[in-house]
Order: sequence, then C-alpha cells, then structure tokens
Amino acid sequence: MNLQFTQEELDFQKEVRDWIKDNYPEDMRERYINAPNGHLTKDEQVKWQKSLYAKGWAGINWPAEYGGAAFTASQKYIYSKEMAAASAPGFLAFGVSMVAPVIMAFGSEEQKKKYLPDILSSKTWWCQGYSEPGSGSDLASLKTKAEDKGDHYLVNGAKTWTTCAQHADMIFCLVRTSNEDIRQKGISFLLIDMHSEGIEVQPINTLDDTPIGNHEVNTVFFEDVKVPKENLIGEEGKGWTYAKYLLEFERGNGYSSELYSQLQKLIKHAKTESSSGGCLADESEFKEAVARIEVQINAMEATELRILGSLTAGQNVGPESSLLKTRGTEIGQAITELAVEIVGYYGLPFNNHGPEIGVNEPAIGSRFANTAGPRYFNYRKASIYAGSNEVQRNIMAKLVLGL
Repeated sequence: MNLQFTQEELDFQKEVRDWIKDNYPEDMRERYINAPNGHLTKDEQVKWQKSLYAKGWAGINWPAEYGGAAFTASQKYIYSKEMAAASAPGFLAFGVSMVAPVIMAFGSEEQKKKYLPDILSSKTWWCQGYSEPGSGSDLASLKTKAEDKGDHYLVNGAKTWTTCAQHADMIFCLVRTSNEDIRQKGISFLLIDMHSEGIEVQPINTLDDTPIGNHEVNTVFFEDVKVPKENLIGEEGKGWTYAKYLLEFERGNGYSSELYSQLQKLIKHAKTESSSGGCLADESEFKEAVARIEVQINAMEATELRILGSLTAGQNVGPESSLLKTRGTEIGQAITELAVEIVGYYGLPFNNHGPEIGVNEPAIGSRFANTAGPRYFNYRKASIYAGSNEVQRNIMAKLVLGL
C-alpha cells in the first residue's frame, strides 16, 4: 500500500485548499463552527452546495456520465481531509450520497433523467423513510403498506426519526407491498413526492432543538397517498436488496478527517482554559485523554487508507463499512464527552440557542462551551442511526468471523 501522494495529487490538494479559501465565507464558517447542533440553516446549506456544484464538486462519488466529478479514491480522501481541516460543511447526504447511487444502479433510464440532475444541483431535497414507530433496528418488521391500485400504489403508514423532512421535496421509502414468510421479500423501494396529498410531517422535539424552530427530526404520516407506479425503483419485492446497497454508502464514509478536526478544536480551546495556575492543555491528565483519542483516530485513518487502496484496486468495501461506522461514531462520542468535561461548569447550562439570527440571549461562557452540551447530546444518536453499533457488530461477527 503506497501512502505517498503523487505530484498530481499534491496539486489537487492545493487546488482544494485554494478554492475553500476563496469560496468559503468567514461568516458562514463561524456560524457552522458555533451552531449548537452542528448544522447550517437550509438556505445556507443550499448556498454552499450550489457553490460546490458550480465548481463541479457536487457529486464527488458520481461517475462523469451523470455529471459527477468522478474523483479517484485518492482525490476523495484528499478532498474530505481538506474540507474537514477548514471546518467546511459536507453535502447533505440523503440525495447525493444515498438515494442517487441506488437510482444509478437500479433505476430506469427515465428515473435517472428525472431525478439525478436536480439532486446534483440541490434543486430537489430528499429525506429517508426507513425507521417506523415500531421498526427501528429491526427494519424488516416495517408495516407501512403500499397497495397496488393498477397505475399507482396507495401508501398508508408512518416513518419516524426522519431528518429534514420539513424541508424535503422527496422521500425514498421502504414499504411493504406483500406479506411473505421471509419478511425481507415483501419490501419495495418507492420514491414519494413529499408534497403529495395525504402526507403530514410532525416535528419531534429533541433536547437540542433551538428556540426559533430549527428542529432536526420528524415523524411522517401517510394516509391514502397515491404514488405513481413509475416511482418504484427496480423490481417489486427487491427493496431490501436496494436498501442494503444504500446502507453501504451511508456507513462507509470516512471519519478520521472530521474526527481529527474536532479534536484540534478541542485542543485549541483547552489552551485558553486556566488550570492549577497554568494552562489546561498542559495538564498531564488532559494530554493523556487527548493521546488516547488521537491514537484511535490514527488507527481509523490507517484503516481508511487500507480500504482506499482496495477501492483503487477495484475491490468492494464489504463489512469494513460496519467497522468504520462503529469505531467512527464511538470515537466521535469520546470527543464530545471530553469537550463537556473540559468546559466544566460552563457545560452544565443547556444553552441551545447559540449565536443564531433571531436570538439575542447572552451566551454562557465561551462559544466552545456554549456548544459542548448540545453537541454531546446530539451525537448520542450517531451510534444508533444507519444501523445501531450493536447491529454492526453482528454483521461483522457473521461476515468476518463466521459466527
């Protein structure tokens, strides 16, 4: 495995750095860094994504035939690392990184022409309809039903923990089209217009919601929603196969660059905190805690580079995606735990409004302290979504250890 970048790759690294410097507004960067839940508003996110689209970097994983950047595996790694180092927001995953690969692999030519350009340009926003009020990690138990009515399906049921459903134009949805002895065989993959009659979106208020309504997750109800037959992806009853394909993309993202960026922000804050007449960053206990996390990030990066080498050689990711998801989220949680610990009493008040437009309450402590608590609680979900870490360990036990 060659860990040295070529001159061409070094030139690309410089291009990314220069572009970020010229196109990432400092005021947007400040809002993103200091957002309690780690998110921009929809308008800001769209603005950022459209600037990437104008550069040709909206679909870094997309092949050129669909308008993508067609980055090599090395370019993807460099791009992600530079974006994280600059504290730049990522692309909202539901459209570009999740449903788009499914449409490319299993969708009809008509579906590709209809949906992919608007996903790439951020004209259409998507959300994910997997989990249900009674079906979370046991996804195959889902009950949302799509009844065949000839030229359309009639959908009834509910999806929950649906991120950004209040902003979405479309939802990709797992629905039950038949009842089989093997539950996975009766599931189909539908694309549903969120503006359809019979759809109701209700917010789920979580602890880290802001007082001006920037909630994150929702429950989506479907009551006699008509969905055209042409919105079925692939074959009826094959939705489970398509969903597993999608989850490889959701779980297989690199983590080390963002984790390292978060750790550096924590260290930077520690240098401003006094402790025992000196600086918190110089305390041996703090150094030990940082070293433990840094070693884990380095191990994660080495694993990602090994996978990068496999991808470059044309090999599939496989169960390694479960490993990345499990360790990446656990390390991320360790960083948020240490952040809360080092801000001390300033981390106790749950000051979730942050420096937001429309809110003029004074912050308690530094901006870093102001976000430590909300981000700690928000990141608890990371080991649950996209398949809980317990489920990921079962996958690895089966596919790697043969248990």
